[in-house]
Amino acid sequence: MMGQQVLVLNHNMKRESGRKVQTGNINAAKTIADVIRTCLGPRAMMKMLLDPMGGIVMTNDGNAILREIQVQHPAAKSMIEISRTQDEEVGDGTTSVIILAGEMLSVAEQFLEQQMHPTVVISAYRQALEDMLETLKDLSSPVDTSDRSMMLKIVHSAINTKALSRWSELACGIALDAVRTVELEDNGRKEIDIKKYAKVEKVPGGIIEDSCVLRGVMVNKDVTHPRMRRLIKEPRIILLDCSLEYKKGESQTDIEISKEEDFNRILQMEEEYIQHICEDVIRLKPDLLFTEKGISDLAQHYLMKANITAIRRVRKTDNNRIARACGARIASRTDELREEDVGTGAGLFEVKKIGDEYFAFVTECKDPKACTILLRGASKEILAEVERNLQDAMQVCRNVLLEPFLLPGGGAVEMAVSKRLMERSRSLTGVDQWPYRAVAQALEVIPRTLIQNCGASTIRVLTSLRAKHTQENSVNWGVDGETGCLSDMMALGIWEPLAVKAQTYKTAVETAILLLRIDDIVSGHKKKDKDGQMGGQGAE
Repeated sequence: MMGQQVLVLNHNMKRESGRKVQTGNINAAKTIADVIRTCLGPRAMMKMLLDPMGGIVMTNDGNAILREIQVQHPAAKSMIEISRTQDEEVGDGTTSVIILAGEMLSVAEQFLEQQMHPTVVISAYRQALEDMLETLKDLSSPVDTSDRSMMLKIVHSAINTKALSRWSELACGIALDAVRTVELEDNGRKEIDIKKYAKVEKVPGGIIEDSCVLRGVMVNKDVTHPRMRRLIKEPRIILLDCSLEYKKGESQTDIEISKEEDFNRILQMEEEYIQHICEDVIRLKPDLLFTEKGISDLAQHYLMKANITAIRRVRKTDNNRIARACGARIASRTDELREEDVGTGAGLFEVKKIGDEYFAFVTECKDPKACTILLRGASKEILAEVERNLQDAMQVCRNVLLEPFLLPGGGAVEMAVSKRLMERSRSLTGVDQWPYRAVAQALEVIPRTLIQNCGASTIRVLTSLRAKHTQENSVNWGVDGETGCLSDMMALGIWEPLAVKAQTYKTAVETAILLLRIDDIVSGHKKKDKDGQMGGQGAE
């Protein structure tokens, strides 16, 4: 009885446990980190990805690359997840967070091989994270957000690692202007909503130098009637989200008519209704009318006679942007229109043909709180990449405005923090100090990768960088990503926002902790996997 095997799990369940899972997870994390490794720094390589539909993505933005990769291993999936978190939270540092997390895990591998318990490693990591964040606070220097040249420097160091670096002057200006425009101070609380109010419109054609931030909004629409005016100076704008056509019944409606005159009466009622709602609008003497729904031909005729330009079926988001830009209020019903709903903040309305499409511009606004960024470029792929880079740049601007503290870039912070952790680890007792020291070593992966990517000798430069950091007042020394030499980041003007760095460290260490905690993977598989293709095999 004793020797009999007891089956608890289903036949087609696969269970891996213990050391095997941990090494599997660490390898998966390392693989993901290796994919991204060459995308760090100003000398970064681009990756070209084909998605299953046959479209192409060309990018060196960590998050964009990982989004396209299909992965089977569960640990690798959580690595991809963290780059997305980083992108949503602070918008920059997506590449470095993956590289750091991968490195944190690979330094933990030797402790697991020495039979050290994962919880010991984890508690040391936790301790190290707290000290790291503390050190970051000490190293950071406050920044004056109204100083334009300083802000441009910060954005420049974010764009420098991207494909946009050739046009970095232009791009920095665009990003800074856009963020400055949508910045709102509300009861002492800053609100910067890039996603809603800074719209990026990509129009293929032209050259990248033609890109600009419009002081106002652009909509991909033409006027509804060919005889309406296409250029209006200082227009009075009305925004509606109801339709200017006869209301149809919600469900199917049947009308029985006994006399022939009644039919004419019904048609007449429809016309009277349309005339009535048009008069409501005309009463306010606007020049421009945007509505989110349709406008019937008859309504167009009435508006045309009153010399009002109408544009129909505008997106709701665009309508909100126009409202923010020219100070109008969106009205839901025509009979509720008041004088204060009319927007008078815009200086110019015009319809232009760009490429083969018509665009309506509402520009030269007095104090716009929304804007459109117009991007031009040779092809779709280039535009998509430029947009991603601009998003990063705008996020960096936003981070600095919300939390005006800076750290030196180029791996200088990592080296400084690493040195501080090394000093701290000497005061620790017991086994904890080894994993703690390992975290300090793991941080050096950022400057190391920067050196590798520009082809300099890793060992020589890293050693001299380490030596440099032992001297006094050399916290700002890092790797110049262009040449691979040591240089003072302050002189080069390479800065990073504190928010980005802190978030990177938090996410990387937390992920490492999470993946070290796992000691068992149970994957249930359907019967149809005859070939024994089981999940949980590495991502290779």
